[in-house]
Amino acid sequence: MKTLRLLTLLALAGGLAVGAYWSSHGRWSAHAEATPAAAQADRTPLYYRDPSGAPLWSASPKQDDRGRDYLPVYEDGQAPATAPKPPQATSSRKILYYRNPMGLPDTSPVPKKDPMGMNYVPVYEGDEADDGTVKLSPGKIQRTGVKSEPVERRTIRVTVKAPGTIQLDERRVSVIAMRAESFVQKVADVTTGTRVKAGQPLMEIYSSAVASAAAEYLATITSKTVGGVEMYGRGSRQRLVNLDVPEQVIAEMEKTRLAPVTIHWSAPRDGIVLERNAIEGMRANPGDVLFRIADTSVVWALVDIAERDLGHIAVGQSVAVRARSFPGRIFSGHIAVVYPQVNRETRTVRVRIELANPDAALLPDMYVDAEIDTADAAPVLAIPDSAVLDTGARQAVLVDKGKGRFEPREVKLGRRGGGYIEVRDGLADGEAVVTSATFLIDAESNLKAALKGFAEGAPQASDAGHAAGERK
Repeated sequence: MKTLRLLTLLALAGGLAVGAYWSSHGRWSAHAEATPAAAQADRTPLYYRDPSGAPLWSASPKQDDRGRDYLPVYEDGQAPATAPKPPQATSSRKILYYRNPMGLPDTSPVPKKDPMGMNYVPVYEGDEADDGTVKLSPGKIQRTGVKSEPVERRTIRVTVKAPGTIQLDERRVSVIAMRAESFVQKVADVTTGTRVKAGQPLMEIYSSAVASAAAEYLATITSKTVGGVEMYGRGSRQRLVNLDVPEQVIAEMEKTRLAPVTIHWSAPRDGIVLERNAIEGMRANPGDVLFRIADTSVVWALVDIAERDLGHIAVGQSVAVRARSFPGRIFSGHIAVVYPQVNRETRTVRVRIELANPDAALLPDMYVDAEIDTADAAPVLAIPDSAVLDTGARQAVLVDKGKGRFEPREVKLGRRGGGYIEVRDGLADGEAVVTSATFLIDAESNLKAALKGFAEGAPQASDAGHAAGERK
């Protein structure tokens, strides 16, 4: 039994298959047959790999920490019986190298397995293009849902939205105030909120200064000496004008040659009475506001535009304003003024929009939402938003070259709107760009570029690894 154990150990150590027989003399005899390991001993291994399958190798024979010998790997990819069999190539094309199945930057000149037991993926000649394009198989294109769209000229519609409020047109507000001490004799049936017409009577005023100026003017124009000379009555008439006596009152005095005791004050314009301070019998001092009237046929919408959108705003652009009180109704206007100041707290710029308001639906301080159309009439070269790969520092697209080839190309972009982006440089009219699965193709491109660079530097890396293994 001791002899049998010894022969068995020798056969395993030398790669021999032991055939034992019992001789006629009752003694054990052994013979050995040549195995593949013995045949491989006549060839020189490419390298030696870790017996446990770990990603470790050596240029010369060595042992691991547990005293096990590294397994030799030969030029034809054959390994010892304990090593995993490499996958058989099913294509007639030349295999350049094998890459890591998990996408790691690790390549091998011969078939191998990763620590998880997965076979390395072969990379064939022709899959690596030198023109910077990425080639995908028809099956992968179909699975990933790659879609392309030709580059066309379009009108980029950029809509800037901003909130605001309705305000009165400052040029359409009138104030009725006395320029001399006066007394309110009578007030017409007019209250705050009443709509009045130009020339409609509002109140009767008695003023000693006005009565004195009127008497002086009548004395001048009725004088037998100077009544026919216009220049003598010009000064008296100007005094009445300076006291803000209505023109129709002066014309009535010239016609009737009578000085009225009270003066009828009328509305200077069509509009709405915003303020009524006149009360019958009250004393009005110079400068006291008795009525405030505003014409609301045209109003302002003051909106706050974000600072980042200021470059798209210009005077004269058309604006669509929607009031929250009238859903579905659109009030059309245009930008009249862009105020030259930025609010330091909100980082917005105020813009004035003039709106027609014939039915007085828009009221002061009403909330509105403005949509400013900044579209340029001239069409520009444009691509869909989904076609752009934006890293922040640079923007690129994938140009479909046909037959499964895609070329990454850097572009310069312009305005964005309506789901499209203006292309200012990098593309020509008619070229096709990838609009879906762009990130998958970009990831494939980056992986192939990394693997190609790793494969080119593989000899240096292997030498360094061998040297490090020998130092251990």
